[in-house]
Amino acid sequence: MVRKKLVLSLLAMSLAAPGIYAQTAPPAAAPAAANAVDPASIQALKDMGAHLQTLKRFQVSTELTGERVLADGQKLQHTATADMDVERPNRLRARMWSARSERKIIYDGKTVTLFIPAQKAYSTVEFSESLGGLVQKLEERYGVEIPLSDLFLWGTPAAPVDKIDSAMNAGQDFIGKDLCDHYAFRQGNFDWQIWITTGSKPLPRKLVITNRSDEARPQSVSTIDWNLKPTFKDSVFKFTPPKGTMAVELRSLDKK
Repeated sequence: MVRKKLVLSLLAMSLAAPGIYAQTAPPAAAPAAANAVDPASIQALKDMGAHLQTLKRFQVSTELTGERVLADGQKLQHTATADMDVERPNRLRARMWSARSERKIIYDGKTVTLFIPAQKAYSTVEFSESLGGLVQKLEERYGVEIPLSDLFLWGTPAAPVDKIDSAMNAGQDFIGKDLCDHYAFRQGNFDWQIWITTGSKPLPRKLVITNRSDEARPQSVSTIDWNLKPTFKDSVFKFTPPKGTMAVELRSLDKK
C-alpha cells in the first residue's frame, strides 16, 4: 500500500462543542465580585467530575447545534451528532457526522486511528495514554478534538475549577425525563451553562457555551444522552481498514 504524506485537515475539524477547560482566558477587564462564585455550584461541578471518573464502561451520544457568524453579523446554525463507546482507562470509539462530513476515531490503548470514510483515508498514530491524556495530546499535537472531550477532563487536575470567575445555581429543569440542576458559570470570555442530573449519580445532560469575545455572542448547545449498561463488544475498538482505503500521514502541528 502506498503511504502518502498528507495532512488530514478534515480530521482536525471538530464537530464537538469547544472544550471549556482547553481555553486560555485573557485577563478579565475588572476583578470579579467577592461573592460572584457560589461555593455550592462549584461543589456540584466537583461532584459531577468525581462521578464521571468512576464510570468504567459506557456509551454516550450528543447532538450539537452551533452558530457561525457572517461578516455582516448574521448567524447561521449548523448541527452535528456524535456517539462514543468508552472503556476506561484507554479504549474509545467515536463517530461524528453531519450533512457535510463524517469521521471516526478508534483507540485501542496502543494506537489511535482517525478515519474519513468519504475520502477513503485513515491515519494511525501510536499512543499509550489514558483517555484524558489522549484528549489533550491529540488536540495539542494534531489539532484533533474528541467530541465531548470535557467528559474525560472533569474531575482531574486538567479541569481546574479555580479558573472560574463566577458561578450560580439557576434552578431546575427537565432534560428529557431527567430532573436536572441548572448551573451557570463565567470563565474568561466564555459563559457556560450545564444541566446535571439530580441525585447521587450526577451526569451532565446539557451544555451551552456562549462566546462573549464576539459581539454576536455565538452559542453552541449540546444535549447528552447516556447508556451506563452498554452491550458493545471489545471488537469495536479494533480498526480494520476497509477495502480501497489508503493510509496517510497525520502531521503534527509543529511540522511545516
